[in-house]
Amino acid sequence: MKYIYGNWKENNTLRDVNLFISEFKKQKMPNDVCFGLAVPYLYLQKMNKKLQKKCEIGVQNVSFSEKGEFTGEISAKMLCDFNCSFSLVGHSERRQKFKETNEEINQKMLRCFDFGIMPILCVGETKEEKDENKTKKVLKMQLTKCLKDIPTSKKFMVAYEPVWAIGTGVTPSPKDVEENVSYIKKVLSENIKVSGICVLYGGSVNPQNAKELLNGKSVDGALVGGASLNAKKFVDIGKNLQNIRR
Repeated sequence: MKYIYGNWKENNTLRDVNLFISEFKKQKMPNDVCFGLAVPYLYLQKMNKKLQKKCEIGVQNVSFSEKGEFTGEISAKMLCDFNCSFSLVGHSERRQKFKETNEEINQKMLRCFDFGIMPILCVGETKEEKDENKTKKVLKMQLTKCLKDIPTSKKFMVAYEPVWAIGTGVTPSPKDVEENVSYIKKVLSENIKVSGICVLYGGSVNPQNAKELLNGKSVDGALVGGASLNAKKFVDIGKNLQNIRR
């Protein structure tokens, strides 16, 4: 099974959403591929109602608090009312633009677990960290801090997203993707004491490069940005992976 999750970010109006739903329903879905979409909160209920049989629907962020005086925040408890399947947690844009810390991300992970929402933890190095050969050090630090005290019986995923590859059109080599995803699984097993965790790759994934980037034996799928805004391109990524066999 491969997992293809999309992140719409701050994109799409209601008109765009309706067009996406119509186009997505026309697609012939590939075998052995699970699809999911992280959509803006406003569209969670509509997308769930229209696509829940063909695609898991989640959100892009969640509050570290259950409730309280946090104007503008959306809690995991609230998301439960709308059958939210999953939430991205710790995306690099949240870390950089909203100054989220690993400690806050850890609390978000725990809140998701409290209310039965699967978190997808995003980790990855910057260009400067890559150039200084600090990739593995950064990945281990992010994983150990963000996953501190998590219940090891709970389901979650990890998305490896090198910051320098997000939205740039530049991608790591397939060898580097496999090496870093494999290292993440090693840290999860040896330091966090969890196994069987799916690790996705994210960063400028499209139908043309998906098979090459995601062919590594440790890579379980993709977290897709811009290409997920187009229903056909999004599904085509999955179609291009369905012949990969382990």
